[in-house]
Amino acid sequence: MTPRLRPLSAWTVEQARDLRILFTDIDDTVSSDGRITAEAYAALWQAQATGLRVVPVTGRPAGWCDHIARMWPVDGVIGENGGLVFRLEGGKMARHFLYDDATRAEFRQRLEAVRADILCRVPGVGIASDQGYREYDLAIDFCEDVPRLPLEEAQRIQAIFQEHGATAKISSIHVNGWYGDFDKVRAAQSYLRNFVTPDPVRDREACAFSGDSPNDEPMFSWLEETSVGVANLKDFLHLLQRHPAYLTEAPGGAGFAQLVHRLVALRSGHNA
Repeated sequence: MTPRLRPLSAWTVEQARDLRILFTDIDDTVSSDGRITAEAYAALWQAQATGLRVVPVTGRPAGWCDHIARMWPVDGVIGENGGLVFRLEGGKMARHFLYDDATRAEFRQRLEAVRADILCRVPGVGIASDQGYREYDLAIDFCEDVPRLPLEEAQRIQAIFQEHGATAKISSIHVNGWYGDFDKVRAAQSYLRNFVTPDPVRDREACAFSGDSPNDEPMFSWLEETSVGVANLKDFLHLLQRHPAYLTEAPGGAGFAQLVHRLVALRSGHNA
């Protein structure tokens, strides 16, 4: 049965008063059809201008995260599903990796066997075009730059990763698989501990999250009262055990902009 998610209008001033951090997925959450719209980008600037710190939490690669941390109005970026954090510190790029160079190289070598197995067993998939910029994971494209495959095929790819002992998550465009003990939630908690508050569990009411796909489910679960799905999450609800508290009316970047506008209004004391 499809869950009934609350509209953004149900979010009250009292619930939003202490919000300081908006964690957010990027693809199909801030972006729409693969592009960042003017509306969504303006929402990022609006959040920054009003003191709401935005931190993307994405499956995208280290190479993208370097650009995003430098060029977008964000506090920092958690990339490759939690394996790294890039942020400007004192005007200089700081790169924080959970595992050292040698360990990351070992992980990538182990993934070569997984790559070969997936390409052999799942016709029509491809290696993600951003794979060359990755430090940890293998990203399998099932609809970004290849003809769209059904979600059942994405689930099949996920199962092959798991057969090889890797962690795998389905996003709206890729299936990402990796070795190592990390995920979006632990990375977000670590981000809070290192850069915001010494007690991320106690202070989670200061955080919200927006996402659009199954790989965002751990964040929906952790921030159960302040998590938001953009409208296109409805395509994946049947794959989720834990759902966000709210759902935007609009999909993708337009939904993200709706969320930012609502939070900015609420944090300024307006409930309209």
